[in-house]
Amino acid sequence: MNPVLLKPLAPLGAALAVVGGALITAGMAAAGGPLTIAGLVSAAVGLTAYPALRSLSFTAWVIAAVVTAILQPIVFQPFSPGGPHYKTLLLLLVQAVMFGMGTQMGLRDFAGVAKAPLPVAIGLGCQFTIMPLLGYALALVFQLPGEIAAGLVLIGSCSSGLASNVMCYIARANLALSITLTACATLMAPVMTPFWMQVLATSFLEETEVKLSFLGMMASIVKIVIVPTGAALIHDYLRTAGRAGWRITSAAAALGVLLSLGVGLGLLNASAPAATAALSMAAWILGGVAFGMLYHFAVTAWPKFADLMPLLSMAGIVYVTGMTTAEGRDNLVAVGVVLLLATLLHNVLGYALGYGASRLFGMDRQSARTVAIEVGMQNGGMATGIAAEMGKLATLGLPAAGFIAWMNVTGSLLANYWRRRPVADDAPEALSTTNP
Repeated sequence: MNPVLLKPLAPLGAALAVVGGALITAGMAAAGGPLTIAGLVSAAVGLTAYPALRSLSFTAWVIAAVVTAILQPIVFQPFSPGGPHYKTLLLLLVQAVMFGMGTQMGLRDFAGVAKAPLPVAIGLGCQFTIMPLLGYALALVFQLPGEIAAGLVLIGSCSSGLASNVMCYIARANLALSITLTACATLMAPVMTPFWMQVLATSFLEETEVKLSFLGMMASIVKIVIVPTGAALIHDYLRTAGRAGWRITSAAAALGVLLSLGVGLGLLNASAPAATAALSMAAWILGGVAFGMLYHFAVTAWPKFADLMPLLSMAGIVYVTGMTTAEGRDNLVAVGVVLLLATLLHNVLGYALGYGASRLFGMDRQSARTVAIEVGMQNGGMATGIAAEMGKLATLGLPAAGFIAWMNVTGSLLANYWRRRPVADDAPEALSTTNP
């Protein structure tokens, strides 16, 4: 659509949202709710017509989703919450988000570790110490309820995601370092996330029905994150693979299809639970190889399909955030202000401590900005998926919804602030890239 036609939607939408909010405050939610939702959606669409504000459009969509989920939760509950169809939809959406993130990575990104091991080690060290410890401390300070407190530790224990790469791009930070950190942190998550949950979150869950399992959580992360991300990397590998590589990948994909059918139809259920779990995990992993091959064929036939993946990933994040908020609506009302303040501090202090720690270890300012964004912006989709797998989306997953909303607001502001103040007096350490 012509951007000129979209421009009026931003101010008009903002005005409608203000009027709707005033009506809700006055006790006329029936009239104010639809106005507020329509206004926020209109503003999100209209922002895309302003080049200087386009980076805020995704933030506006997240805010619109959160508000809609609070006012009209049915929008994000096409199936009964907690039912099998609902869980399947949520799992597929989270995996789609992770797959979309994976398509923006490449095997070459992992080679960055060899090029600059020290900056990568510092960044990963900050990522997996600052945020989980900070989440634990804030949960204690704000005396959050047990499962919600554990959820704050959970979002802090996850890796960074695609949003951090986007913000580093906007900020003109060290984009190559950002992508390498995200890729490596994603691979480390199956070990580091369960580790910190066992160490820090167990005390919050002592009087609840939630039981943490290191291996169970590791398996969930592999299924939710590693499999879809790995499927995307299969596509990247096949672009340059030789004949032998194609043969091996094709054989693995065929086995993955057979295993998936066997497990899905109940033909491969072993007598021992451990064997059944192993077969199921093998089906997931090799099934991911098959999906990666299918995607490669689709992109080869229609190259423009690849351009849609980031948009589909962002749309998935918006809807998953709405689903989490809708299911946790009652808990959000009960601890809303406190939780929003805790997640805001978690996010902002992550930026500050990430920047300060990396500078303390001698990193240049451009790379320190990169680490700050990587530390402050977490993979909310991963946290949501883990919470859903545990059947606790309304509690364990709720801090992730608040964190996603805040990090997109603060991340956009910080990235645009740094973009207007480029670093000119020191050169980034290795893994440098040229940003526009």
